Amino acid sequence: MYVPAHFAPDDEAVLELLAQHGAADLVTMTPDGLTATMLPFVHDRERNVLLGHLARNNEHWRLPVIGDALVILRGPDAYVSPTWYASKRDHGRVVPTWNYVTAHVHGTMTVYDDPAWVENVVRRLSDHHESGRAEPWSVDDAPAKFVAGQLRAIVGVEIAIKRIEAKFKLSQNRPAADVDGVIDGLRADGDDRSAAAVARHRPV
Repeated sequence: MYVPAHFAPDDEAVLELLAQHGAADLVTMTPDGLTATMLPFVHDRERNVLLGHLARNNEHWRLPVIGDALVILRGPDAYVSPTWYASKRDHGRVVPTWNYVTAHVHGTMTVYDDPAWVENVVRRLSDHHESGRAEPWSVDDAPAKFVAGQLRAIVGVEIAIKRIEAKFKLSQNRPAADVDGVIDGLRADGDDRSAAAVARHRPV
């Protein structure tokens, strides 16, 4: 990944992305070529692994992996209009761009065809995404027999992380007045999430 210095996040920002992301793209090279599946992961920070699961009917988990797996995580992303820049009024030498947050996680993929292992991952995923809700759902809210059947329909996936390439392209290379314009423009477009990301990573 091409990462200019001003778009390189610190380690804590990357860990926060890993902790808070939703679904991601799992990509592997197989004897049949590149194969990709979008699925939710939970990051086990202590073991430095990503944990998820695939449908048993998805052939992806059965295909041998050549080399490392790649998991592509994304944060907020948004189109940036040059009309938002103060620089447009000053000299007009501005063009559209795209702001985004992403991380490419490389690691060894292991498949677990074990209902107990998979149940643990399902519980962790559910607890992670249900936390903070007024009435969080729990795996225990569903009938045990039903849960057992659902678990038989999926297999577990673990990515042991070897390296991470991350890029937080959030207008850090623009003058302060342009950054203010981007934040205001995103908010006017109703994209408060992207606006907050730009504001948070604004150069001091």
